Amino acid sequence: MKVTVLVGGVGGARFLLGVQQLLGLGQFASASAPAGDHELTAIVNIGDDAWMHGVRICPDLDTCMYTLGGGVDPERGWGHRDETWHAKEELAAYGVQPDWFQLGDRDLATHLVRSQMLRAGYPLSEVTAALCDRWQPGARLLPVSDDRCETHVVITDPADDSQRAIHFQEWWVRYRAQLPTHSFAFVGAEKAKATAEVTDAVAYADVVLVAPSNPVVSVGAILAVPGIRAALRSTDAPVVGYSPIIGGKPLRGMADACLDVIGVESTADAVGRYYGARAGTGILDCWLVHEGDHADIDGVAVRSVPLLMTAPKATAEMVSAGLELAGVAV
Repeated sequence: MKVTVLVGGVGGARFLLGVQQLLGLGQFASASAPAGDHELTAIVNIGDDAWMHGVRICPDLDTCMYTLGGGVDPERGWGHRDETWHAKEELAAYGVQPDWFQLGDRDLATHLVRSQMLRAGYPLSEVTAALCDRWQPGARLLPVSDDRCETHVVITDPADDSQRAIHFQEWWVRYRAQLPTHSFAFVGAEKAKATAEVTDAVAYADVVLVAPSNPVVSVGAILAVPGIRAALRSTDAPVVGYSPIIGGKPLRGMADACLDVIGVESTADAVGRYYGARAGTGILDCWLVHEGDHADIDGVAVRSVPLLMTAPKATAEMVSAGLELAGVAV
């Protein structure tokens, strides 16, 4: 089976672990399961990417790579385990900005290698593949595009009440989404294009899964890249989505703050309608909501199952439920 998943950061990475457990890939591979029976491809958001301190930082790609490769910090859910912060402390001592972004010493090595390769002319997809050689994540991690495409946020500056755009990282990390916010802009998206690897991963998949990542700035940023919606709407594979909203609240992060900005309620039904049905003009064939939640979307098969990703086994069960709803057998 070929499984393709649209993912963001921490939640998306944990969702991928569940897919791997179900398919027997990565750290869940068994000697009794023939190699190559299943293929997992993750199409990863790049809207969070930024240049800081002279290095290119790709938070979602790195979180997926570290998580699947067994090197993620288990408490934070991102960055290296056993991280140290000497470089960050020295940068602060020099008074270098930005001082609000946590750049770990081990993590810095990844960014240095990436930046060196990018400056040498390698596209981000090839750079990511090279980094994954070190981590062996048991899945193919594809940035949605090799083109620079970053999420910016239009806010009211508390200093002078003027409107201006800041990078998503500053809005998310520095201000914790607590500024008056007006809109999101996917800067560069209009000139970007999905890579051939990405569109092929959708076109030739047996099933496409939309992880319970932030629907606005993770999945939404992926969908903003030209070629992605068309690929999702034309593939023969069923497209199965998982609600990131449980009981009116996001699984993690601040998806509710993002949804509020674009005028979408923080409910499983509203997010499902935001994605829409492939039978209409949207992307979904199936939609999984948490037990106790409800969704009624014309043209979309809906099922209520436990969606708490408490462990890879629990996540594997919700992945299995989605495949069953879509009529796909493992």
